[in-house]
Amino acid sequence: MMTSSFRQDHTTTSYPQPPPSATVDHFDVLPDSLLLVIFNNLKDIKSLGKCCVVSKRFHTLIPQVQNIMVCVDCVVSDNNTTKPYKPFSVLNILRHMLGSVSNFLRPMHADVDHKQQKHHSPTHVLKNFKDVRELTIELPKGELDIEDDVLLNWRADFGSTLRKCMMLAASSVTKSLKEDEVNGNDGSIPDTFYTNGGLKMRVVWTISTLIAASARHYLLKEIIDEHKTLKKLVLSDVDRQGVLRMNKEEMDELRVKPLSVSLATNRTSIPALSMKLWYAPYLELSDGSVLKGATLVAIRPSEKLVSKDVNDGSWVDFEEFEEPYRTAARMLVKRKTYGLEMNSF
Repeated sequence: MMTSSFRQDHTTTSYPQPPPSATVDHFDVLPDSLLLVIFNNLKDIKSLGKCCVVSKRFHTLIPQVQNIMVCVDCVVSDNNTTKPYKPFSVLNILRHMLGSVSNFLRPMHADVDHKQQKHHSPTHVLKNFKDVRELTIELPKGELDIEDDVLLNWRADFGSTLRKCMMLAASSVTKSLKEDEVNGNDGSIPDTFYTNGGLKMRVVWTISTLIAASARHYLLKEIIDEHKTLKKLVLSDVDRQGVLRMNKEEMDELRVKPLSVSLATNRTSIPALSMKLWYAPYLELSDGSVLKGATLVAIRPSEKLVSKDVNDGSWVDFEEFEEPYRTAARMLVKRKTYGLEMNSF
């Protein structure tokens, strides 16, 4: 008796697929509150703009995002060239970049013609966000055009005007000290510091820092006026050369006090200042690097100084600097302090 058997061919078997109506969109099962947590951690305004056109639900939720980060990716100045200390360059950087993402925040049915796209101010781009609490704006580079081997970092706090500023600088960063440099590093400022342009260069760095900081401050005025829910505002750059911070108290002060603008420039006026300077010809750090001509400058408005500011340490917020420069600042304040004064400008 002959029998036959059949073996299933798995290569040709067709498995049934669920009907389209049974397909689950996992985003649909997430509550709005959880989606907002995701969007708030996303932060980047370009990404948020793209999410805004995904669905009607996303389009409704995106304007409720409270934490936003604007990363600038294009530099444009008045004459199509970059000028390090020109305050308008910062303004045009933001206007040019933000114009490239503003169309994402239009209704989903908008017909976007990128070739005809106009540039918009930061306020225009952020206008659809009604409850912004934390805003970070990041420039592609610092305004100060310095040589590659020069270190220059600054941190500034503003209210209606400058509250405090710190600058950490070095003429160069190297990996080791020569023997004669080690023997000559007794901690004192050499006479050549005053005669070879060392002091003059640090004054230039300080003034340039203050101009860059006040230009950023001027730029933020309109944003602060429009977004009264803001609690934290940071204007930084990719290299973190400069960081301007404002908290809720400082922004409230700016809203109620008139902004003093420097004549013929788009920056905030700088008041009369008192400064403390610390200097080391050579400063060896724990990571093996050496700062040559290491300088720390702490700046305060003269009229706001009080008795508690007499202590040199109270002038410096070490946590504002990342390592190893935080340690460098701590090492510098142990050295002799030099006082400077500067008129308003």
